[in-house]
Amino acid sequence: MFRILLCLFVIISMCFVWGDYSKAQALPTHNGSSNTINTQPTSTTNPSQCQPQQSKAATKRNRRQQIPKPEENKLSGGGGKNNSRKKKRKKLNTNVKKIPKQPKTNEQSETEDHQPGKKKNAQQELTVQSERVDDIPLLIEAMIRMGMQKAIDKYIPIQKNQRDLSWGWTAVIWLAYILSEGDHRKVAVEEYIAGMENTLREITEMEVSILDFTDDRLTNLCKYLARDKFWSTIEADISRNSIEAYELPKETCRVDATTVSGYHETVEDGMFQFGNSKDDPNRPQIKVMTGSLDPLGMPLATDVVSGERADDGLYAPIISRISDMLQKEGILYVGDCKLSSLENRLHIREKIKGHYLSPLPNTGRTSEEMKKWIEKGNEKDKQDELEKYIVINKKGAEELKAKGYELEREQSGEIDGKQIKWQERVLIVKSPAYEEQKEKGLERRLKNAEKALYGLTPPRGPGKRQIKEKGVLIESINAVLKNHKVEDFLTYDYVKEVERKTKYVGKGRGSAKREKIVEEKIRYQITEVRRNDEKIESEKKNFGWKVYVTDVTRSRLGLIDVVISYRKQYRVERIFNRLKSRLNIAPLYVKRPDQIKGITHLLTLGVRVYTLIEFVVRRSLERSNQKLFGLHLENHKKATAIPTCERLLKGFSKITLSIVSIGDNIMRYLTPLSQLQTDILNHLGLSTTIYDKLSKLRN
Repeated sequence: MFRILLCLFVIISMCFVWGDYSKAQALPTHNGSSNTINTQPTSTTNPSQCQPQQSKAATKRNRRQQIPKPEENKLSGGGGKNNSRKKKRKKLNTNVKKIPKQPKTNEQSETEDHQPGKKKNAQQELTVQSERVDDIPLLIEAMIRMGMQKAIDKYIPIQKNQRDLSWGWTAVIWLAYILSEGDHRKVAVEEYIAGMENTLREITEMEVSILDFTDDRLTNLCKYLARDKFWSTIEADISRNSIEAYELPKETCRVDATTVSGYHETVEDGMFQFGNSKDDPNRPQIKVMTGSLDPLGMPLATDVVSGERADDGLYAPIISRISDMLQKEGILYVGDCKLSSLENRLHIREKIKGHYLSPLPNTGRTSEEMKKWIEKGNEKDKQDELEKYIVINKKGAEELKAKGYELEREQSGEIDGKQIKWQERVLIVKSPAYEEQKEKGLERRLKNAEKALYGLTPPRGPGKRQIKEKGVLIESINAVLKNHKVEDFLTYDYVKEVERKTKYVGKGRGSAKREKIVEEKIRYQITEVRRNDEKIESEKKNFGWKVYVTDVTRSRLGLIDVVISYRKQYRVERIFNRLKSRLNIAPLYVKRPDQIKGITHLLTLGVRVYTLIEFVVRRSLERSNQKLFGLHLENHKKATAIPTCERLLKGFSKITLSIVSIGDNIMRYLTPLSQLQTDILNHLGLSTTIYDKLSKLRN
């Protein structure tokens, strides 16, 4: 019965649908409707007799066009609000007629051009570019004045099919990026150049593209800078040009070495090797030997060698290169105690006709002689016969910096088969600050050693390991004393503790007749650690003394002048500080030896730029008796006459070049320079036109 009712329902529904479809065919077409009605009279003639034969696809297409579509309602698949809105839009669009655009006459064009409120060619595209200029023009101009670009182009050969941008300009632009951003990675340069093409084009007056700074091209530049025959000549030219351009003195040079550790694998004949390092002795390293020009501390010559090399043999080559650059005799070379080897002193005095100043190491025969010199110095100190170096501190009070005396001795040596003799000055100097530092260090070592000794024999308890043998105890004590360098200053007492315990042999309960044994537990205990006050006081008498040697005459440098000169050795240390801090030489992101040397050489050129900018500004401020305001963000009213290069460059932040293009019209806008920025440029001897020309179009 259910099936019969279902069949009747389906038949009735089909009848209703067929009726609606028949009515839709009979209805006329509404205005704007997409349905069509064929109004051609019906003909019984065979269409194939009066019309050319059509393809099957064309026949089907004609049939679809002739059959009217039923009017859709809300219940159909395409109904709803969205569909009705589409129909309304379609109806409106079909009623709009397109009027053909008439060409404008000359009179109409002239009238529209002179209308002030109407835009001409409103369809032109508007583009705006923004580039952070900051300190880039200043850095590039400083490097050009140093002759860096010309020196590199002069000695690095041009290869076949080389790009138009020379190696000199490539190095200068890359180094400007490194100095500004503190990032020496090669992979980051292309992205930076892409956002600075307009600025660099105006500064260099050359076409600059990201293809000039690909990883491969920068790799080739590092290869050239790593070769000694190119690097030594480039470095010499830059040094001479810098000295001449900025009128730098050529009286004193300082030499020193540092190490740079890295996460590199050690390979035979590789650059990264294990050696004596203050940074991280657990990692391999390279060694950088540098000679700098006093008083600004600008690098003059740099050698990069593997990390296991000793410093002693690196002084003579670097000093010879400096002497060839400066072409002057009588230059004073200042270095640490490794410079004072007899070979180095002979080389400086006879080979390059210079002078030396360095402290003597407390080793060998010097150690025995130093005891006599210090003893004599203490006697002179009691009688107040030492020459004193006194300064006025910030509080206006006198402060003793050093005191000492000097003596002369005859020095001799053989070089190239020739026996050489000369008079050498030995200066024995005591520093109160150095004495206090040594005393604090000794007291700290004594306390740490005492604590470590008592810790060798802790009381019994869980996890407390006991020493049961005398030999192990003595060995451990000696290791602690040696580790803290207090072998002669501490004595100790210890006892042997024996704990006896009787127990039955075997298992089970004890009895009167059962066999017994006695077990002994032995341990050694430190009972007392004492200080040897007599030896400690005797050692303290030697604190603060240091011995210097030099062949400079007393008329040129007195005792106090020698002390002051050596105390400015920090100037060469600032080179290493900038390499490791601002320029982030560690870690090095390259592995090949030529890339390691090339990038290190390039970064030392960057340190030249830093030191030269800082020195020139400070010298100008001193000569004009002026100060700079606004360098300290925490206090804009604070003034300084000794600014650092890092603060000077930071003062040029947020200088932006905006380029607006409307069709063929281009407009440029550069952030105006502040008074502080203008003053810095003036003290550097640079004109503001290096920034102003960025806002002008080049023909």
